[in-house]
Amino acid sequence: MRAIVIAALALSTGGCTSWWPWGGSSGEVPRVPPGATAYKCDGGKELFVRYLEGGKSAMIVFPEREFRLDRVGDAGGRYSNGRTTLTLDGGAATLQDGSAATHTNCKPAT
Repeated sequence: MRAIVIAALALSTGGCTSWWPWGGSSGEVPRVPPGATAYKCDGGKELFVRYLEGGKSAMIVFPEREFRLDRVGDAGGRYSNGRTTLTLDGGAATLQDGSAATHTNCKPAT
């Protein structure tokens, strides 16, 4: 009987442990996608960018979707798909969707 009570307690507190079946033991999904650069932007927004092919393209990574932007020109400070544009200027990044800037004054997260 005592073994049953101990087993029941162990099962009932199982949700409180940090067990995670898909790698790691913290139970938390990493906040920064693998290979991506994290940016902190105005308004508490975050932007994740994964640079591809030596900087020829950039993948914008959001929790609900990812999309590719190709470098515009040879300078490497601007990426676009014709609608959305990522502009890198010094240490800051801006993401613009159409005529609206959705992520401004984005700085690399430390």
